[in-house]
Amino acid sequence: IELGDDRIPDETTILNFRHLLERHHLTEQLFAEVNRHLAEQGITLRSGTLVDATIIDAPSSTKNEAKARDPEMSSTKKGDTWYFGMKAHVGVDADSGIVHSLETTTAKVHDSQVWEELLHGAETSVWADKGYVSAAREAAFSGPGKFWGVMRKAPKGGALHPVDEDINRIIAMVRARVEHPFRVLKRQFGYLKTRYRGLAKNRAQLFTLFALGNLFLVRRRLLT
Repeated sequence: IELGDDRIPDETTILNFRHLLERHHLTEQLFAEVNRHLAEQGITLRSGTLVDATIIDAPSSTKNEAKARDPEMSSTKKGDTWYFGMKAHVGVDADSGIVHSLETTTAKVHDSQVWEELLHGAETSVWADKGYVSAAREAAFSGPGKFWGVMRKAPKGGALHPVDEDINRIIAMVRARVEHPFRVLKRQFGYLKTRYRGLAKNRAQLFTLFALGNLFLVRRRLLT
């Protein structure tokens, strides 16, 4: 928008446009279209998927008109710290670091409850932390040319086998790439807290932000 030449939309126009995007799930279509374009450019190979989730804090204050916290957000404990908000669950292409799948939930939903929604179905490998350990999923994914890259977990009351420790170090190196989209979201874009009340509005915004984040991550490759 050129301030001297273009008419700047007023606040109501911008608000109505945002509601239009939310009502028709157009930000999800935008996310899909961006990824389709990247695939056409040969940037996403889609052979392996990194699965992870991040907590998006929501305002916990009750100093508002409703005198209450957002009822669609919830609390969860990570380590020794409690968080209030929502979660963004992502499936990330292991080669390019592009987010190809996104799901949102309230914060108390365990990461492992969102799994199938994050896979595109043609993976030769999946990578995740210990929170996603599942014997049933591992058995279902097994087969020629497939690798189950979920961090090994020590038996209850026991120690992790040295071989599993070595495997975990390899998995950790591959999994490090899943943090890149979260870093762009929170550092480059400054998205540290939810902006709206309710999951639907924040979900719509996250699809837009991750679509833009994908473009940001491969911006140099797109210009060559």
